[in-house]
Amino acid sequence: MSVPGSTSPDGVLPGPPLGRGAGEPTPGLRDTSPDEGLLEDLTVEDKAVEQLAEGLLSHYLPDLQRSKQALQELTQNQVVLLDTLEQEISKFKECHSMLDINALFTEAKHYHAKLVNIRKEMLMLHEKTSKLKKRALKLQQKRQKEELEREQQREKEFEREKQLTAKPAKRT
Repeated sequence: MSVPGSTSPDGVLPGPPLGRGAGEPTPGLRDTSPDEGLLEDLTVEDKAVEQLAEGLLSHYLPDLQRSKQALQELTQNQVVLLDTLEQEISKFKECHSMLDINALFTEAKHYHAKLVNIRKEMLMLHEKTSKLKKRALKLQQKRQKEELEREQQREKEFEREKQLTAKPAKRT
């Protein structure tokens, strides 16, 4: 492949010298038309480019396809791992909610026992107050009876004293 102008050792064409445009002639070079021999060079160059591209593709394409397949497998494995991880997280959340529910049930049992004890105490206090009321009523009735008996006793004594007191005799 022949390229007009000079090439660098790595095969790259140098651009125009700094400070010069593409259409300006370079001092010291022949003044030739840029279109001369270009058509021949392009056909040879196109074939070379195609062959180089095919060679490059044939060299790197199998490795790239294997890498692509390996990346797809890794991506699928990541998706599976993420799904599994989400399931495990939901299981842990369920366990925490179960622990919370168990704690609530334990607390409910504790308060239920307290309520039962309070109810027993209230029933016991009710029974005691009922007994005390009955006793107070009996004592009140007993006092009233005693008071009535004392009053009756006083009246009897008063009557007896009245009868015992000397009465002046009536003079006739």
